[in-house]
Amino acid sequence: MNYDHAYHAGNFADVVKHATLARIVDYLKRKDQAFRVIDTHAGSGVYDLGSERAQKTGEWRGGIGRVLDTGFRPEVAELLAPYLDCVRALNPDGALTRYPGSPEIVRRLLRDRDRLLAIELEPKAHAALAARFAGDYQTRVLELDGWLALGAHVPPKEKRGLVIVDPPFEIDNEFGRMVDGLKRAHARWPGGVCALWYPIKDFDEVRRFRTALTATGIPKILDATLTIRASADIPRLDGSGMIVVNPPYTLEQELRIMLPALRDALKTDDGAKWSVDWLAGETRPA
Repeated sequence: MNYDHAYHAGNFADVVKHATLARIVDYLKRKDQAFRVIDTHAGSGVYDLGSERAQKTGEWRGGIGRVLDTGFRPEVAELLAPYLDCVRALNPDGALTRYPGSPEIVRRLLRDRDRLLAIELEPKAHAALAARFAGDYQTRVLELDGWLALGAHVPPKEKRGLVIVDPPFEIDNEFGRMVDGLKRAHARWPGGVCALWYPIKDFDEVRRFRTALTATGIPKILDATLTIRASADIPRLDGSGMIVVNPPYTLEQELRIMLPALRDALKTDDGAKWSVDWLAGETRPA
């Protein structure tokens, strides 16, 4: 695997993914009991937006670069605050030079009693992640295939928490591996929250993925998407989605507030769209 998220850090897909992640972690903190977050494809933790790789694509400029400069309505700004506060805390002088990956965001949101298990297989990314959290008693970093964690490390001993699955989608059948991994994790931890990020490039493939998720029989599956432009004939990243199993009861309404505002901030043409649907449970669409 030769994937390097540094080329894409802070892009529009990261914004949607991390804003959603922060809302889930914020909800978990409402109860006194400790929880654990398991990040199966954690990456290197923090990304230098001034690096040659980030500058080569410049994707962050159309993502977090836009969002930080947007004046959102108060109700939107309040929901985005946990996420955006993490970004600003990593850039204390006000200039946007670094972007936090999911383990960094989670770690900044945890209370003293909560824990993070960050898993990364790629050696360089794992080394950077391990160095980032060296000596942090609340964070454990493992060099491991993240798919194995869905069996070996679920459920956590706290019995509360979240599994984040965010693979690079650089090999064939990653959607199939995601469905199989989710079934395995849910069988071991039926009450746990699982959040799965996926790219929207091939709309037929995404439809098959959603059908496969519904067919698992898992009772509560929420699907939130955002595309920044109209679809084209050539494969490209037009959008991304977040599957959330056992979502917090507040999340659906929060996404219905956040996603229209993020669409307006991130869109590149008038074909941009957002959606929040139940694939199973609650108010499943007809």
